[in-house]
Amino acid sequence: MVKKNRQFDYSLLVIVFALLAFGLAVLYSASTVNSFNNFGNTTYYILHQLTYGAGIGLVVMYILSKIDYHVWQKYLPLLIFASLLLLALVKVPGLSFSSGGATRWINIGPIIFKPAELAKLVIIFYLASWVDKKRASLNDFYFGLLPSLLIVGLFALLILWQPDLGTMLVLLLVAFFMLLVAGIPWKYVIYSAIGGFLSIYALIKIEPYRVRRLATFFDSSLDPKGISYQINQALLAIGSGGWWGFGYGLSRQKHNYLPEVMTDSIFAVLSEELGFIRALGVIVLFGFFLAKGVQIAKNAPDTFGRMTAFGITAWITLQATINIGAIAGLLPLTGIPLPFFSYGSSALIANLAAVGILLNISGFGQKAKA
Repeated sequence: MVKKNRQFDYSLLVIVFALLAFGLAVLYSASTVNSFNNFGNTTYYILHQLTYGAGIGLVVMYILSKIDYHVWQKYLPLLIFASLLLLALVKVPGLSFSSGGATRWINIGPIIFKPAELAKLVIIFYLASWVDKKRASLNDFYFGLLPSLLIVGLFALLILWQPDLGTMLVLLLVAFFMLLVAGIPWKYVIYSAIGGFLSIYALIKIEPYRVRRLATFFDSSLDPKGISYQINQALLAIGSGGWWGFGYGLSRQKHNYLPEVMTDSIFAVLSEELGFIRALGVIVLFGFFLAKGVQIAKNAPDTFGRMTAFGITAWITLQATINIGAIAGLLPLTGIPLPFFSYGSSALIANLAAVGILLNISGFGQKAKA
C-alpha cells in the first residue's frame, strides 16, 4: 500500500545523512590498512560498503519511506516465519558462512547477509502489534505478557545459537524498553529485569571467555596481551587523540595494533584521529536521532506507529550507546557494531531500512498535526 504526497520529517533525514557521511569517512580511514594488506589497495572495504551497504540501503530506505507502515502489521505472521527460518538457516551446511568462530551469516552466491539484523526489526513490529491489539491484556501475565515473551525468547535463543550474545542483548533490551513504554505493570517490569539479568549472568558463567571478558571490564590489567588487549588498545587510541586528534587518516592504532578496527573498535579510531571534540559531536548526533525518534513516536497517529517508532529509535540509540560505552571502558565489550559507522552491509542496510520506516511514520504524524 503506497501513500503519496505525504511530507515526512526532513530533519530526521538530515541527522541520518550526517551520521552516514561521517561514518563512511571514518570507515574509509579505519579500513585502509586492512584493505591494503588483504587486497593490495586501500579502497576495497569502503567501496564494498558504499556499493552493497549504503547504495542498497539508501534505495531500501527510500522505498520503505513510501510504503504505508501499517502493511508490516498486516504481513507480520509471514515476517516472523521468514525471520525465524533465516535464523535457523545460518546453521545449514552450504548456506552458512562463519567468521571469528561464529556462524551468523547466510551465503548465497555473491550475497552474504546476517539474518539477526532483520530479526531486530521483526521483533519491533511484533511487539508494536502486540501492544496495539492486546492493550486490554497488559495486566494479564499468562494470556497477555507471556506469549509475547515466548516469541522474543525464541528469537533470542536462535541468535544465541550462532552464537551472538551482543545482538541477543540488544534485542532483549529493545523488547524490555518497548514493554516498559507500553505500560505493563511494574511488578512484571521488575520480574523481567531480574530474569534477564540472571539469564545473562548464567550465559556469561558457562563460557570461560565471557567470564574473562567481564573480568577485564573491572581490571583491564588482567591478561594485557590476551583478553584485555582490545580494550587497552582502544583506550590508548582514545586517550592519545586528545581534544582535536592526530588528524584524519593518521591513526597509529589502525596499523594492526587495534583488533576489530573496522567494526567494534571504529569509535576508537575516530577518537584518535579526530579527537574528543569531534567524537563528542558524533555522540550529539545520536542524541539528536534519539530526540527526533521520540518526537516522531509521540506524534504517530496510532499505537502501532508509536511503538514501532519508539522501538526503532531504541534499537539504534541503544546499540550506539553500548558500542561507544564498551570502547570507552564504561561497559563490558560485547562485539556490537556502531550503527552507520561499522563495516557490514547487512547492518547498514537494516539501519537505513529502519530509518525509512521511521520516515514513513513521521509523515503520518505530520499529516495528523496539519
